[in-house]
Amino acid sequence: MLRKIRITLAAVCFILITLLFLDFTGTLHAVVGWLAKIQFLPAVLALHVGIVAGLIVLTLVFGRIYCSVICPLGVFQDIISGINGRRKKKKYRFSYSPALSWLRYLVLLFFVITLVAGIGSVAALLAPYSSYGRIAQNLLAPFWQWGNNLFAYFAERVDSYAFYETEVWIRSLPTFLVACITFVVLFVLAWRNGRTYCNTICPVGTVLGFLARYSLFRPVLDPEKCKKCGLCSRSCKAACIDSQNYHIDYSRCVVCMNCMEVCNQGAIRYGLRLKKERTPESRKSEKTDGSRRVFLTGMGLWAASAVARAQEKKVDGGLALILDKKIPERTTPIVPPGSLGLRHMTQHCTACQLCVSVCPNGVLRPSARLSAFMQPEVSYERGYCRPECAKCSEVCPAGAISKITPADKSAIQVGHAVWIRENCIPVKEGVKCNNCVRHCPAEAIQMVLSDPSRPESPRIPVVNVERCIGCGACENLCPSRPFSAMYVEGHEVHRTI
Repeated sequence: MLRKIRITLAAVCFILITLLFLDFTGTLHAVVGWLAKIQFLPAVLALHVGIVAGLIVLTLVFGRIYCSVICPLGVFQDIISGINGRRKKKKYRFSYSPALSWLRYLVLLFFVITLVAGIGSVAALLAPYSSYGRIAQNLLAPFWQWGNNLFAYFAERVDSYAFYETEVWIRSLPTFLVACITFVVLFVLAWRNGRTYCNTICPVGTVLGFLARYSLFRPVLDPEKCKKCGLCSRSCKAACIDSQNYHIDYSRCVVCMNCMEVCNQGAIRYGLRLKKERTPESRKSEKTDGSRRVFLTGMGLWAASAVARAQEKKVDGGLALILDKKIPERTTPIVPPGSLGLRHMTQHCTACQLCVSVCPNGVLRPSARLSAFMQPEVSYERGYCRPECAKCSEVCPAGAISKITPADKSAIQVGHAVWIRENCIPVKEGVKCNNCVRHCPAEAIQMVLSDPSRPESPRIPVVNVERCIGCGACENLCPSRPFSAMYVEGHEVHRTI
């Protein structure tokens, strides 16, 4: 019964968290966005003391329930491992193995050092919630969006606009490759040995495992009833039950309840820990079960689609070829409004990609810079940061982007526009253009004569850097190709105007 309750709660949490990353409209976050905020590392970085204390108390009372119910990466591994077990029709395919404590604490030490040093992008490679977020956003979201576009296609044929098409594109090739590698590594480990990642690599699992040693409730093995049949050991995906010595390694136990379900003697129960528990005098190391084949799906479809999109030609009225905009070389990168600046973003962001997945304007994408690898940056080739939109600040669980209102956003200066004379249409082609002026929401640009002594000289834009908020409307809507005549230079520390 306890196992069924655990599986039900885990399935609900996993589905809802996955939908948070797939929901490109951002509407679901108002209802279940709290699931992202109760993840361990985001709560620590956001200094949500109540949430962190709650998770610690939960672990001290019930063991590593967080890992088996709340953490999406843990449930994801259970799904993969379960598929392999059903495929083989082999319920008892695991075995006990001694803990690699030296490796666990070495990884944890490295993780803590990178966090303290402010290298959040390196720590994000090991963070379980962030790793699953990248998998969901880069590998699962495209299929979700293609399905949405299919519904939109058929709905349009019957004059219904309940669905609208959304563009599917790779926001960052390096981050996409990291997501693919993470998926493959996790798939292989879970396919072969269940929770190897959680109990050997995951820094959050190591911290909670240390606390779980002292949990009030835990699976308890009764030596009087145990017949040493080994069923519990062979069904334990955490490889933490040494049935021959009546020992359970509680630092690795994720309270999956599998052992209680398979025990025919009733020798394992979940309850208050005993004051005196038998400990093994010696432990025998066993080789873990092996299985083969790495199962990858969807990559061919994704690659084919990306190639097909790259080969499409955009034509204006069937006559003129319209070139794609290219990313300008910015001296200082731009980070989203509400993030305060580059340093704050680097120190607090877990690179989970949640803000990237909900950005309706296509301006957020993972950074390729080593100092902020996979953390969100702003770029204006596909859209601009509309002043009325604050979705990224609403969904950030780690406090890297503080929650702001549209009114707050209109006063935050993330950068300022810079005019490039040689790219400007009136200068190089002698054609009147004031796109940047017409679309600037801050009214920070005005047209002036390029030569005040000649009234017939072309008018060129002049930027009031004190009023410009760096939204990128001028850069995005500038008709100059491939580089805009306007581009936004970021500020290391955001200002309020």
